[in-house]
Amino acid sequence: MSGEFPRAGFWRRFASLIYDSLVVISLSMLTAILYFAAIQVLISTGLIEQTEGQDPAAFIENSPLLDGIRSALFVGVNVIFFSYFWTKSGQTIGMRAWRLRIFSTVEEPVTMTRLITRLVGSLFGLGTLLVLFDVKEKQSLQDRLAKTEVLKLSKEANDHKSW
Repeated sequence: MSGEFPRAGFWRRFASLIYDSLVVISLSMLTAILYFAAIQVLISTGLIEQTEGQDPAAFIENSPLLDGIRSALFVGVNVIFFSYFWTKSGQTIGMRAWRLRIFSTVEEPVTMTRLITRLVGSLFGLGTLLVLFDVKEKQSLQDRLAKTEVLKLSKEANDHKSW
């Protein structure tokens, strides 16, 4: 597929990452609100005991279990967001806006395992910095680990629905 479209450069990938980060932050905020509300319900029903006068946010932070659950929820939001869009169409919301799409560099389908490898290998976007130094191949760390490539699509190809 890389013969048909060029590999995406750093700045286009970065812009897409910023776009997607705004969406993920919004989803994380919604998750935090729902989690906080659930904890409040558990406290008010007596299923969880809270020290009198203790701030609910501090209560969550001081409980390794509740804090761990909150952290797992935030990681889950990221994993679900990226894996859903990557498996559905090879594009996240930001990638669609910047006309980028993930393709396999080997004759194998892009499986969920490869997508999780890609997500972990991105190191919260730091893996994309490799594109700055890999001027010829324009492959990020996550591309290399997952055997994928991010291509810059034409407007017509980006509007194409049957990838």
